[in-house]
Amino acid sequence: MLQYSFTWKQLSVIAGISFTRFYFRLFPGAIKAPQMVEFLKALRRQIKRKLLIVWDGLPVHKSRLVRQYVDSLNGAIQLEVMPAYAPELNPVEYIWGHLKHRELGNFCPSNLGQLSHYARRRLQSMQRRSTLVTAFWRQAELPL
Repeated sequence: MLQYSFTWKQLSVIAGISFTRFYFRLFPGAIKAPQMVEFLKALRRQIKRKLLIVWDGLPVHKSRLVRQYVDSLNGAIQLEVMPAYAPELNPVEYIWGHLKHRELGNFCPSNLGQLSHYARRRLQSMQRRSTLVTAFWRQAELPL
């Protein structure tokens, strides 16, 4: 019989996907407005052109801090919201499904640090597989 007392703190991950690759960040704790802004700043450093961000209705996406940051960019980031209750249209949801069920399926870390390290490695491996990124779009039934 296996027993384990889970007393870990939370580990959160955020991702964005383009047609050719996806970008991610892991954060200790919950994702709040400061982490969202940090992620958007990282995207701007990596993708040196205007960005169209299409995201779900997560309340942090509508926070004052996020709005202020996006407004300060004078159009460098355009925001659009996906239809409510349509996770099947969001290719990022397929990243999470693949990570949880395929990459981390039988992984039993002994602490949060081990989980963070392994999840980061698996996500980096997934990033390098262009056919996998394409599959996330195809599953979402969105046109390439």
